Amino acid sequence: MAGTREGHSSGPRARQYAIARAVIGKGKATIEELADLTGVSAMTIYRDIAVLEQSNIVQLHNGTVVAVASGLHEADAVFRLEQASEEKRLVAAEAATLVANGSSVMLDDSSSSVWLLRALSSLSSLTIVTNSLLVAGEVTENRLAQLIMTGGEYRAWAHALMGPTTVQNITAMHADYCFLSTSGISSMACFHPYQEVAEVKAAMLRSSEVRVLLIDNSKFNRRALFKFAELSDFDHVVVDDKAPAGDLRRLEDAGVAVTVASQRDRRGRKAAVAANRS
Repeated sequence: MAGTREGHSSGPRARQYAIARAVIGKGKATIEELADLTGVSAMTIYRDIAVLEQSNIVQLHNGTVVAVASGLHEADAVFRLEQASEEKRLVAAEAATLVANGSSVMLDDSSSSVWLLRALSSLSSLTIVTNSLLVAGEVTENRLAQLIMTGGEYRAWAHALMGPTTVQNITAMHADYCFLSTSGISSMACFHPYQEVAEVKAAMLRSSEVRVLLIDNSKFNRRALFKFAELSDFDHVVVDDKAPAGDLRRLEDAGVAVTVASQRDRRGRKAAVAANRS
């Protein structure tokens, strides 16, 4: 486990995710190995492990940290916020320009939805429909919008509501916008490893007027078990500027409306967007 140290300067949340990734990758690790990996003290590692145990990601047993989650996709949704956070922030800021005051917006349980919600904070009279408790928490804590929860069965690993009730309730609505993310894109389609998650995403897609896919560069050429949409089902696909150029060309050649988000473009458009909304 020796090698490049992770998480020392990135804060506790990123460090805890690095610990989860290391333990899940090997199945187990010692406190000493994790301290060496992250560059922090054993006492700090014990505190991090306590947090991860609460989320049912790892367990500490006789000085050895053992994986509980079977894969990183089962890791607590909070930690997904740390992955590609700058890319997701840029994508969310770009996508937010599509939304007008007074709109109804469906958001899935992806970390990209949390970033999108934060990017919508300057808008007024929004109605947010979501199955994500992380999104709901952001709405209620910051009083950002009217909140409608989908209902359904709670899944602790995702901090989200899923199941037949969730899908049925979503199907009874029709939002102005929905914003979704995906675990992977392959063969011009979107995939997710869990059927329940894929079913909720597909229901949101069917129950909205303007459909927007939010992706970062890590999602290209990755496949999971369940397909929930074709890329052509989306009105907009917003990606970060590190996305592979060849993949972007293939999307555009297939008629997909692709928008590339970059820091430079965001600075140039900020004033114009504010003027259009006023």
